[in-house]
Amino acid sequence: MIHKKLYLPLFVTLTTMAYSQEKVTLSGTIANEASNETLIGASISIPEANTYITTNSYGFYSITLPKGDYTLIISNTGFDNVEEKISLTENTKKNIVLAEKSKAIEEVVLKATSTKANIRKPEMSVNKLSIATIKKMPAVMGEVDVLKSILQLPGVANAQEGSSGFNVRGGSVDGNLVLLDEAVVYNTSHLFGFFSVFNSDVIKDLKLYKGGIPANYGGRISSVLDIYQKEGNNKEYHATGGIGAISSRLLVEGPIVKEKSSFVVAGRASYAHLIMKLAKEPNSAYFYDLNAKLNYRLNDKNSIFLSGYLGNDNMNFNDSFINTYGNSLLNIRWNHIFSDKLFSNASVIYSDYNYGLRLKFVGIDWKSEIKNYNFKYDFKHYLSNKLNLSYGLNSIYYQFNPGTINPFDASSSINPDQIAKKYAFENALYISAEQKISEKLSLNYGLRYSNFQRLGNERVNTYANDQPVIFNPELQIYEEASPTGSISYDKNKKIFGFGNLEPRLAVAYSLNDNQSVKASYNRMSQYIHLISNTASVSPLDIWAPSDQYLKPEILDQAALGYFQNFKNGKYSLEVEAFYKKIKNKADYIDGAELIANKAIERVLLNGEARAYGLEVMARKNSGKLTGWLSYTLSRAEQRTPGRNADEPGINNREWYRANYDKMHNFSLTAAYQFSKKWSFGGIFTFQSGKAATFPNGKYQYQDITIASYGSRNENSLPAYHHLDLSATYTPKPDKKKKWHSEWVFSIYNVYNRSNAASFTFGQNPDSGQSEVRRMSIFGIIPSVTYNFKF
Repeated sequence: MIHKKLYLPLFVTLTTMAYSQEKVTLSGTIANEASNETLIGASISIPEANTYITTNSYGFYSITLPKGDYTLIISNTGFDNVEEKISLTENTKKNIVLAEKSKAIEEVVLKATSTKANIRKPEMSVNKLSIATIKKMPAVMGEVDVLKSILQLPGVANAQEGSSGFNVRGGSVDGNLVLLDEAVVYNTSHLFGFFSVFNSDVIKDLKLYKGGIPANYGGRISSVLDIYQKEGNNKEYHATGGIGAISSRLLVEGPIVKEKSSFVVAGRASYAHLIMKLAKEPNSAYFYDLNAKLNYRLNDKNSIFLSGYLGNDNMNFNDSFINTYGNSLLNIRWNHIFSDKLFSNASVIYSDYNYGLRLKFVGIDWKSEIKNYNFKYDFKHYLSNKLNLSYGLNSIYYQFNPGTINPFDASSSINPDQIAKKYAFENALYISAEQKISEKLSLNYGLRYSNFQRLGNERVNTYANDQPVIFNPELQIYEEASPTGSISYDKNKKIFGFGNLEPRLAVAYSLNDNQSVKASYNRMSQYIHLISNTASVSPLDIWAPSDQYLKPEILDQAALGYFQNFKNGKYSLEVEAFYKKIKNKADYIDGAELIANKAIERVLLNGEARAYGLEVMARKNSGKLTGWLSYTLSRAEQRTPGRNADEPGINNREWYRANYDKMHNFSLTAAYQFSKKWSFGGIFTFQSGKAATFPNGKYQYQDITIASYGSRNENSLPAYHHLDLSATYTPKPDKKKKWHSEWVFSIYNVYNRSNAASFTFGQNPDSGQSEVRRMSIFGIIPSVTYNFKF
């Protein structure tokens, strides 16, 4: 009897303990109350569990907790915080909506996570800019620019003024993976860099990874810029637009089936060419782009999205030189929730970039193109509040057209010519985990396996000793080798292949709630390359796949950082040091001809590159005056040694500055809310002059003066700097409904700095004297734009 009396309370105690420790899952989505658009990176803090979570790229969250009573604190940039009590006794689905801030004053912040998430999350070298922040920045010709806004972040620099291309931590332009709704964007500029292809009205979220890149991304070695478009308001119809001096834009959104499906369509076009025609100017240039997105929620577990982009540029120089180029993107996406712990996304994606050139004085049309068909399937598995898994696969089929040349005049004697088209297939599998080891230590680790196959249909040249570049010991120069023969490969027949393992690791150690130390390492592989010998991206540049001669670039990058928040997140400081090394960096022999080259391997050598530096970012995150200061001290170099002891390589085997090397990069960004009606913004930028090669002498040859050059990139252009200011006037800031409007006044390059884009060295035809010509793109540019919403 004694034993039975003891068993009963013991059984009750154990059962109670088991019940109290039994865990349940809370999951759902977080959305904008006004439009029902899901919010990316929204934060839920749970003080009783001393934990937090953030929504994924589709607004979904999931967390597993012991049964009990909890307080949910939900926050997101630009929205009012919500605090709610909840009792969890079983698996619960809870969709949460946040209201946009009612005050006109908006905080300028870089990350949408809470202070604790910012410190404790094993994520570094990552920046997120809110669209509200971007729209407060001064812009060229009154058009706010998504890409130019990220130039104000540490570690990011532009190739030159008037270029939408950007360089991250000493990396080349083609090393940036730019995604719009998961589709690859190959050229990010309009009008050769005066505008970017991203219409800020339709952008929902923007995130830049400079290092510590998660395993679900691959194919590039410098950075990932991940941009998502809005899904559209499924409650009400709205329109947003703007009228500027150079271009105008209009966005329309609304429900298809109320609170179940919606659409958003946005268009933008320039009309400077019409003004030129009225002025009887023979030259013209214009662009247009169109964004569209549809979504349909089938049920609580399934949603379908269809998004696309179409953009084009046309430049006509007196009808003798006509240049057209543009991007086309399409993505069909299916979100499926298998359970409250397992979320999936499957996408079928099409990307195309084409370039056309008509030369009337030659009589030819030239067209080049790269397109890819992409399938990806990603899973997010929320195993517990301490361990989440991400895994998936990605397959991309590439088609490259280096050049099609046709006569546009039927009577022309020029024969059509087609540079051999190229094909490739890239596949990848990945798995990564985010794990909370203790209250202080968190990890994000993963592994990606990538495989790349260069495919026929093509006839491939063969060379003696398998070397398409030969060295002339008498002249001490590299020369193109003559093919010894060729091998024909049938369609989809493997020509050459590569496979690489790409480990990723990020560690965060919290010293306390406001300070942490983080470190990261990642290896990445890049199998496609932009064939270019300029620092900035140009439509003339051609993409090419890796093969037995053009090897894939392999990156190893390590970073170490210190992060601190002050005064409850009002101020913050980020300091990071990085080092990156690249194998198989393509380099070009002196005098290389790249355009319409049918055998590009005959002007290429494989070298190596390295970059290292220190980044500092100090931010003021709240109050009437907000903004940040960023500074980067870095060096980017490359080296191409000879293939044997008898060859000098490039630059006598010595390291030399990369085209995009800039030692100092300083930026100060500020926004000031003077009143409900008036707000002001300013940006000051200073960068060291980019690397250049200037003549170090001259000599005479048959009465012609010829310049001689020294080592590669041993010179620099002058320092680049300018100040931009803006003022925004909102006539009726308290107006709740119907028509809302604002005037944006901006001045680009306030003190009219003539920043050098390039120098040209030559001989004056009249005097015969040597001369140097400096080319600058922008002086002072005032502009005004009228924005509206209803």
